[in-house]
Amino acid sequence: MPSVPLDGDPVPADGALPAQATAAVGQRMFGFYVHVPFCVTRCGYCDFNTYTADELRSRDGGATASRETYAEQAIAEIRFARRVLGAADIPVSTVFVGGGTPTLLPPKDLGRILAAIDAHFGLEPDSEVTTEANPETVDPDYLARLRAAGFTRVSFGMQSSRPHVLRVLERGHTPGRPEQCVAWARAAGFEHVNLDLIYGTPGETDADWKDSLQAAIGAGPDHVSAYSLIVEEGTRLAARVRRGELSPPDEDTMADRYVMADDALTAAGLHAYEVSNWARGTAARSRHNRLYWTGGDWWGVGPGAHSHIGGTRWWNVKHPAAYAARLAEGVSPGQAREVLDAEDRRFERILLELRIAEGCPLDLLDDAGRAAAARAVADGLLEAAAHADGRAVLTRRGRLLADAVVRDLT
Repeated sequence: MPSVPLDGDPVPADGALPAQATAAVGQRMFGFYVHVPFCVTRCGYCDFNTYTADELRSRDGGATASRETYAEQAIAEIRFARRVLGAADIPVSTVFVGGGTPTLLPPKDLGRILAAIDAHFGLEPDSEVTTEANPETVDPDYLARLRAAGFTRVSFGMQSSRPHVLRVLERGHTPGRPEQCVAWARAAGFEHVNLDLIYGTPGETDADWKDSLQAAIGAGPDHVSAYSLIVEEGTRLAARVRRGELSPPDEDTMADRYVMADDALTAAGLHAYEVSNWARGTAARSRHNRLYWTGGDWWGVGPGAHSHIGGTRWWNVKHPAAYAARLAEGVSPGQAREVLDAEDRRFERILLELRIAEGCPLDLLDDAGRAAAARAVADGLLEAAAHADGRAVLTRRGRLLADAVVRDLT
């Protein structure tokens, strides 16, 4: 949930969507993203729409928004979504609660939000329900109550196993705690558990990254996400790099670390099904993320949350106080929106589907794109066998250069 402001057209007060957006609603995979915008402290690298308690206080010392009232506000937007989408049968396939730190809310509040989605839309019997979790905010009892509330999947922010790397990232958890959390989640009945890792932090060595990978694998998750560090403008990390206190990430080092991750995770039985995601079998893949990558519909609940229905995309006001005020007035919390034309949607399909293991159909490409695809096969960036079958599928070398491949194909 990046904090970069976006331009767009105004969202109607009643949230009404264009007729072409809702024409096939319920016929595509549908999910909810719920953004919980609270954190105890802000990590130095984080550019997400999150707020500490001090950032939510007004000048006279009173709270303008709080964790205690947030569940009611999220439920109010779920009711609003039901009014906007009408009476169509729209079963919910996936729910993803992200942040921020969702596990700063009590399990009962996260359960109430999930129950509201079920009451107003209906969860599919095999729906995937995920929450992100900061390792320091959960214990065995918390995870057991979360599982009892209906959550089926949990994703822990591990980032690194090395204390000095965690200090640079300004991550608050103790090394070893994420691995312990995986065991607690398994004991609570979670079949699917993810660990998030970050590579390329200034001061991280190859040995540090290898240690982090082995610690993550040893914890026994069935899913691992590994992302290269991006130094976002406006963050404390960016300021430290600008002052010369830290060296910026090196592209060649990043590529080496990615190869190390792919080798180690593949050897451990976790296989890449998207550029930055590895899973132990098809059932362990994140269905919610695949909804994004394959053009599904989702409603984003919360400050700054993004939504997409049938080619119309909108995003909510960012500040929790402004978000709460809109809902209290009974109007859309949407700040702005855009309606994608056919060419925009074609481009996005190529951009997103090329990142997944199945790739994208070659018939999505224009003549220049198909010629570029043939060159990419010759250059070892796309799989030759898949190309012969009519699909553009990245090789591992292609995954390292995915952005460049997309530019060539589009």
